[in-house]
Amino acid sequence: MRKAAFHNLGCKVNSYETEAMQQMLREAGYEIVPFAPGADVYVINTCSVTNVADRKSRQMLHRAKKMNPEAVVVAAGCYVQAAGQELAGKDEAVDIVVGNDRKGELPEILERHFQQRNREREVYLKDIGSSREYEELHVARTSGHTRAFVKVQDGCNQFCSYCIIPYTRGRVRSRKAEDVLDEIRGLAEKGYKEAVLTGIHLSSYGTDFPEETGLLDLIEAVHEIDGIERIRLGSLEPRLITEEAAARLAALKKLCPHFHLSLQSGCDSVLKRMNRKYTTEEYLEGCRLLRKYFDRPAITTDVIVGFPGETEEEFAETEAFLKTVHFYEMHVFKYSRRKGTRADRMEGQIPEQVKNTRSDRLLALEQEMSDEYRKQRIGGWEEVLLEEEINLDGRQMMTGFTREYVKCVLERRPGMESGVIVRGKAVRLLEGGLLEVAEETEKNPLYESEIIV
Repeated sequence: MRKAAFHNLGCKVNSYETEAMQQMLREAGYEIVPFAPGADVYVINTCSVTNVADRKSRQMLHRAKKMNPEAVVVAAGCYVQAAGQELAGKDEAVDIVVGNDRKGELPEILERHFQQRNREREVYLKDIGSSREYEELHVARTSGHTRAFVKVQDGCNQFCSYCIIPYTRGRVRSRKAEDVLDEIRGLAEKGYKEAVLTGIHLSSYGTDFPEETGLLDLIEAVHEIDGIERIRLGSLEPRLITEEAAARLAALKKLCPHFHLSLQSGCDSVLKRMNRKYTTEEYLEGCRLLRKYFDRPAITTDVIVGFPGETEEEFAETEAFLKTVHFYEMHVFKYSRRKGTRADRMEGQIPEQVKNTRSDRLLALEQEMSDEYRKQRIGGWEEVLLEEEINLDGRQMMTGFTREYVKCVLERRPGMESGVIVRGKAVRLLEGGLLEVAEETEKNPLYESEIIV
């Protein structure tokens, strides 16, 4: 039995595809082993979102070959799609190059490779921009025990000036709704309680279908699946949140009130240079609608600092806008030049020291807002999907996440296992941002929760 090891770089979509490839090889008779010396096949699912990601991808390919020079090293994913021909021609660490729309063929590709006497380098790569078919990958079980990430869409048509993804992932291609629902039904039967819908540009789901079927229709269909208690969404475009959309989402009791609305900048002039398709006014209106239809929703976002030409005044506008929205969490990124994008050729590239200063300011603001959001939940009832047992200051505890994706800790008692949903009161905020959940009673002043699922 051949042994295969995997290493994933990049986003949740990449993680999903890595698990799908692992499943395919397992079904083909391979033993899946840790990414360590001793494997016969190493598959690196690469990332190309920044030049740093490119470098990490190359490093992992070379690390794999060093672990076993006789092994077959497979380079797959976005870095491959961006630099595949160059990689195939120069990099001796790579034996097989697999593009982003050929991952489903991995077992057959490996079989043909092992049948060759000379085992010459093989390249499975084509112009992904011309692809209009969604490559069906299926996951029967995920590495997590409580929530399952389900890829429903690939590609992006936005062409933000800083982003290489439309060139490495191609145009929008949506997965058939029935295939999505079949996968989620199977996951529910295996005990998964939470389904996370994800994609490269999730808000574009269904825009390539001839019929008028979109993301909201898919979410409503997932809502009807027995066994799924929670539906969580990946990153959304703010313009998706209209009055009608917010009302439809609020009618779905399984939908988690946790919305990641991609922002990138709180300054309209920077958004225009980024080629984002909304204004700060439109973004703020989306947040207002979510807060109108949901009780204290968790709104999270991404912010890029140091975009080419960003002045101190423009950065100050962003900082003020972030305070106005008051996010639960923010992912703060320093702009990283990416060869092949329009932003890489822009004048006014910002020095790293300036980027670091601006990033530090926003990270401090993020911590302040995040703590405030958690503290506001103290005294209220929370539903927590349990994940793992930990020892905290000598106490046996369970960690888990609320519907708003706030990480909590609870004192463990019989019946509390991974995948169980419990209900209790938030009593205090611990160091590290953990929210302790408990029910105050005369019998036990600290904790007596109610197991509900």
